[in-house]
Amino acid sequence: MDRQALVRRVSRADIDALVPLFDAYRQFYGQPSDPALAFKFLDARLSADESVVFLAEEDGGAVGFAQLYPSFSSLTAKRIFILNDLFVVEPARRVGTGRKLIDAAAKFARASGAAGMILSTAAGNRIAHAVYEAAGWKRDDAFFVYTLNLED
Repeated sequence: MDRQALVRRVSRADIDALVPLFDAYRQFYGQPSDPALAFKFLDARLSADESVVFLAEEDGGAVGFAQLYPSFSSLTAKRIFILNDLFVVEPARRVGTGRKLIDAAAKFARASGAAGMILSTAAGNRIAHAVYEAAGWKRDDAFFVYTLNLED
């Protein structure tokens, strides 16, 4: 069943609606709740035009978001977008809300002339894998992702 979530790009005026979702997203990945940190981070990204955020709303309430970060591909010599964050509250899952957010992000990236989009998600998050694959995303088996923690 596809519910009628409205998806729109946010502005700084929407931060208060976005903070609880962003905080819940961070908790989903094992971080402690910190709404003040969430507000500060989102305000900084949106103020500096460093990210593009889409918000899903149902019945006037915020139920999900997707956050994109711009980057570049040296191989294509074009802009790409990193779909860094995607989160939908439990009651709005499995009804098309996540797909609407993904589609809005892809439409924006395409309209911006981007060559593509990339994302990474937890290996065990099979529900997310299915959503991305249903939206046409392909898992990259040719490259490995490495990380370097600079805070230790």
